[in-house]
Amino acid sequence: MNQGELTFGQHLQELRKRLVYSVISVIAGTAIAFPFWEKVVVWLKRPAQALNNGEGVPLIATQVTEAFTTSFRVSILAGLILAFPIVLYQVIRFVAPGLTRREQRYLLAFLPAVLLIFLAGVAFGYLVLTPQALPFLLSFGGEVVQPQIRVSSYVDVMVRLLFWMGIVFETPLIMLLLARIGIANARRFSRFRRYWIVVAFVIGAIITPTVDPVNQALVAIPLLVLYEVGIVLVRLLGRRESRNI
Repeated sequence: MNQGELTFGQHLQELRKRLVYSVISVIAGTAIAFPFWEKVVVWLKRPAQALNNGEGVPLIATQVTEAFTTSFRVSILAGLILAFPIVLYQVIRFVAPGLTRREQRYLLAFLPAVLLIFLAGVAFGYLVLTPQALPFLLSFGGEVVQPQIRVSSYVDVMVRLLFWMGIVFETPLIMLLLARIGIANARRFSRFRRYWIVVAFVIGAIITPTVDPVNQALVAIPLLVLYEVGIVLVRLLGRRESRNI
């Protein structure tokens, strides 16, 4: 049965089933990650290790429950990462009935690549972006301000940076998928290139918590490169003509 032939009640039933599977997978991932939350926080601290003569940044808790709530936030984040392939699969299964068999095959084939590219973006953020951004943030105004960083605040900043870097690294894959299902082609992407330059720097300004152009460029330049990689992939693999939309 095609997605268009489903009744409203069947849509809701299918959505509920996929949500239940996704929530169960996240809960299971969170339970697996909870015993290791302290190691995750130590891992998140490493990009700032160069501060304080190599001692890193000391994290404090200013509320009675702050460490406890942070442990759950870190565990849920790790649980989301562990459950990401299952959640993405459930999304694909929900939208699959409305797609052609070829489009369904493309989505399933792209599933491993989505996870690998997301991890590549996280690695870039962890190894390249945060070691540049964090020292700037934590040492700014050091002559008049003695930073005392809350553990929850530090974790929130790191999670936001790493998550969005993982998302933006999906750019070439999204472009290729749009081309394979006939929504766009290399010519359209090439015409949009000049607008993408502006978009890349806007995204860089949103993702990075700093106002200096150097850290913003650390996000924008990879985005520009990824866009060009996407155009090359579309030219090589996106062979279908784009739909008139």
